Amino acid sequence: MTTIAEADYPQQATRIDGRALAAAVKADLAERVALLHLQDIRPGLGTILVGEDPASHSYVAGKHRDCRKVGIASQRVELPSTATQADLDREIDLLNRDDACTGFIVQLPLPRHLDMHRALSLVDPGKDADGLHPNNLGKLVLGMPGPLPCTPRAILELLRHQGVSLQGSRVCVLGCGLTVGRPLALMLTSPAVNATVIACNEATADAAAWTREADIVIAATGVAHLVRPDWIRPGATVLSVGLSRTIEGVLGDVHPDVASVAGLLSETTGGVGPMTRAMLLANVVEMAELNSQGDEALCRWSDNADE
Repeated sequence: MTTIAEADYPQQATRIDGRALAAAVKADLAERVALLHLQDIRPGLGTILVGEDPASHSYVAGKHRDCRKVGIASQRVELPSTATQADLDREIDLLNRDDACTGFIVQLPLPRHLDMHRALSLVDPGKDADGLHPNNLGKLVLGMPGPLPCTPRAILELLRHQGVSLQGSRVCVLGCGLTVGRPLALMLTSPAVNATVIACNEATADAAAWTREADIVIAATGVAHLVRPDWIRPGATVLSVGLSRTIEGVLGDVHPDVASVAGLLSETTGGVGPMTRAMLLANVVEMAELNSQGDEALCRWSDNADE
């Protein structure tokens, strides 16, 4: 294996501050929500949470706090871990028909006995705040306007804000999950971005050989400290997306020592996570604007989908 001389490492990576960018996004959204209120249009987010998973409860609570900060109404549906598929279907149907709910999400993961794909398919595509309905993922493939998956959208916004060039860049995405890896690869290879993407999964032999060649590495595997310093080309941009809860605490996919090699680094907390929540709010506000402005808002949404 080729090793990288210690002298070639930058002294310390520049941290990507997702909290600061998320605050700026939410400030802009608050102004847009205020304008909608003047038109008697009140964006509303709904969440459906099944079970007692502490991480999911924390995520959902954060989303509702964010709503209050920008003036978005919100409603929270909680079901016990014993809820049946029929119970979940009924709550999805109620939010689909609720005019006060502009967009909503079914918090993932669901308990194992519930059908995630059925749940996502039952969400009204026009209220799909997570951008994970099959119709909306199909629009993403075709380059048509629609809500974008929140975490991939957050990743692209963070990279653009940092001035990272994407066109023609070599991007290695670790993980091919529904919420991050697969849609992110589609967005990175869209005509407006034109990155060169390698998508690695658990069957990829020697994933480190691919990451060492990449300008940008995005780790979304949920494998604690998978990415080590010798996986990274000096000066590369590295985003840690996946989280693992261990006896040592919450650990990210990227080992902290990668900071001694990377040029830009988003860490386990304060990077992609805050921006993911901000992009959820952006989807809800854009849905409300779409309903109020028709073709004009649709054009803006189409521009976002191309990014």
